[in-house]
Amino acid sequence: MNFADFDGAEEIRRAWLAGLAPDPALTVSEWSDRHRVLSSRAASEAGPYRTARTPYMREIMDALSPSDPARRIVFMKAAQVGATEAGNNWLGYCIHQAPGPFLLVQPTVDTAKRLSQQRIAPLIEESPELRERISPARSKDSGNTILAKRFPGGQLVLTGANSAVGLRSMPARWVFLDEVDAYPGDVDGEGDPIALAEARCASFGHRAKLFLASTPTITGASRIEREYELSDQRRYHVPCPHCGALQWLQFERLRWEKGRPETARYICEHCEEPIDERFKTQMMAEENGACWLPTADDETRARAEAAGIRGYHINALYSPLGWLGWAEIARKWEEAVGNDAALKTVKNTILGETWAEKGDAPDWERLYERREDWRLGTVPEGALVLTAGADVQRDRIEIDVWGWGRGLESWLVDHVVLDGDTSREAIWREMTEFLGMTWEHASGQQMALARMAIDTGDGVTTSSVYSWVRAVGRGQVIAVKGVGGFDRSTPVDGPSYVEVTAAGRKLKRGVQLWKVAGAVFKSETYRFLRLPKPTEEELAEGSGWPAGYVHIAKGTPAEWFKQLTAEQLVTIKTRQGFQKLEWQKTRERNEALDCRVYARAAAWLMGIDRWDDRRWEELEAQLAPGREESDPAGVPVRAQRETSRRRSSDWLGPKRRGNWF
Repeated sequence: MNFADFDGAEEIRRAWLAGLAPDPALTVSEWSDRHRVLSSRAASEAGPYRTARTPYMREIMDALSPSDPARRIVFMKAAQVGATEAGNNWLGYCIHQAPGPFLLVQPTVDTAKRLSQQRIAPLIEESPELRERISPARSKDSGNTILAKRFPGGQLVLTGANSAVGLRSMPARWVFLDEVDAYPGDVDGEGDPIALAEARCASFGHRAKLFLASTPTITGASRIEREYELSDQRRYHVPCPHCGALQWLQFERLRWEKGRPETARYICEHCEEPIDERFKTQMMAEENGACWLPTADDETRARAEAAGIRGYHINALYSPLGWLGWAEIARKWEEAVGNDAALKTVKNTILGETWAEKGDAPDWERLYERREDWRLGTVPEGALVLTAGADVQRDRIEIDVWGWGRGLESWLVDHVVLDGDTSREAIWREMTEFLGMTWEHASGQQMALARMAIDTGDGVTTSSVYSWVRAVGRGQVIAVKGVGGFDRSTPVDGPSYVEVTAAGRKLKRGVQLWKVAGAVFKSETYRFLRLPKPTEEELAEGSGWPAGYVHIAKGTPAEWFKQLTAEQLVTIKTRQGFQKLEWQKTRERNEALDCRVYARAAAWLMGIDRWDDRRWEELEAQLAPGREESDPAGVPVRAQRETSRRRSSDWLGPKRRGNWF
C-alpha cells in the first residue's frame, strides 16, 4: 500500500516538512509589533503592542530570536519595566514562528497559575495567530490546562521553582526563568532550580535559549546579579539633548531641591546641563542614537561572548512617560531615607540594584541597657496580637511569646522553658497546656495566643513534633522548618504534607509543614534592633516609636540578649568561586533568635504585614478597658480553647532555673 493512501498522510507530510524548515528570519520585536495585542485585563495600556514605547526592550527581545547567536540572555532590572511582557512576546513568537517545547518557570506553582490566568490567557485570546493554534481550555481533549498548553510542533509547560517534578518534567528548547531571585535555594533536596531547568535544554544543544529576568535582592545572595556579572554587562546609553553625548542614566545624577521632589532634573555627566524629564522619550529613541553598550572588562566580555551570554541592566529612570516619573522616584527616595527596609525596596524595585545587608549583629550590651520598665508575663499597651515561636531541643522546649502592634512594632511578652525528654509524652502534655495560657494586657483584659510556630527539630525529635502538631490540630499551631534563601516576597513557603507518624507509618495526608527563610526574618530583626530609641521629648511631641521597634522588659536577663544576637551575616565563597551570604553562629546558643524567627513567621502567615487600620481597630476594641466578654482577646485565627487560664511563672522560676547559666 502506498503511504499516500493512509488517512492523515498529508498532515504528517506537512508537519515533517515544517520540522525541516529553518527558523524564521522574523525577530521577536517585529513579531510583537505585527501580532501582539495587549488586553485591558492584563495591561495598563491596552491595544497593539509597540516596541517603541519601551525601546530598550527591542535588543533584548531580538536576542531571544532563533537567528541571534546569544544563548543565555540575562536581564537585571527594576520592577515594571516590561520584562514579563517581553517574555510573553517571546512565548507568542515561539508558538507562531518557531514551535518547540517551552518551559516557563515562576517562583512558585501558585504564581505560575496566576501568570497563566492573568497574562498567558489574554495573550492567546487577543492574538488570532495564537488562538487558532491553541484550543480553548473548555474543549474536549484540547491539551490546554492552566499549567500546560499544547500547540502544533510544541507544548508550553508552566511550573514553579519550588516544584522539582515540574522542573524535570520535559526537555525544553526555550526556557523563560522569571524573577529568579525569588527562587528557593534548593528544590526538594534536588539542587538549584536554575540548574534543574537548564538541564532540560541539554538535548537541544546550541539551538536552545534561556531568558533569565529578575528584580535583584541582596548583594552576595542575588542570582540575577551573579548571572549579570558573568555577562558583558550592557547598559542602555542615551544622548543628552543639549550636547548629544551618550551616557547611561544613574540615580546619583538625578537632583532636586530637598523637600521638593517635583523639581527633579537629570544632570548630564558631560556638559553638566540639567535635563527635564520631557526629553526622555526623545533620548530613548533608537533613531536618535540610544543603544545598549557593554560595560564589562575585556576579559569578562570575551568569556561571555564565547559562552553566548548577553547581559542587560536597566533602572526605573528609563520608565516611559506616564509610568514612574522622576519626581515620584525622588519622592520615594526622600520617604525612604532613614528606613533601611524602605531603602532596600527602592534600591531593588526602582534602581534595579542589590541591597547590602548589614551583617554585624547589634551590640547586645546596648540592647540590654535600653530595657524598658514593664513586667515580663504581661502585655504592654500597643501589643494587639500574640504569636509564639518554639525551638525544640532533645532535653527541653524553649518558647518566646511576642506581642505585635501596628507597623510591626513588637514586645517580648514572655519566655518559657519546658524541661524534659522531648521523645516522651509528658513534655508534650505540658505543651498542650501552654496553648491554653493567657496573659494580662495593660487594659486589664486577658489575651490568648493567636498562633504558634514550632520548629520540627533536629531529626531525632522530628517525629515527636509531628505527632503533637497532628494531635492539637491545624489553626493555632503550625510546624515549620528553616531553609536558606533571602526571598522577601515569600519568606514562608508551603505548606507541604509530611507523611510519617511517630511510629514510622506513612500517611496519605500528614502534617502540614511550612518552610521558613530564616535569613529574611533574621535580617529584619537585626534591622529593627538597630532603630534608635526616641527621646522623651520626641515621645511627648507624639512622634511615637519607629515602625518595627523591638521592646524588651527590664526582667530579661543578659543571656537572652546574647542569644538574640548570636549570629552574623558573612560572605563566603562557593566551590564554583561565587560569593554568597550565609548566617553563621558567633556563640553556641541562639534559641532566642530562632524563637523570634518562628514567632515572626507565624505573624507573617496571619497576614499582619497587610492588615489595614480597620483590622487593628477591631483588635483594639477587643482590648478596651471594661470589656465584659468572657473569652480572652487577640484570637483572630482560631476558636477559643476551653482551658483554664494561667500564665507563665516568673522569669527564672522552677522550670527555668539552670537553663541560662
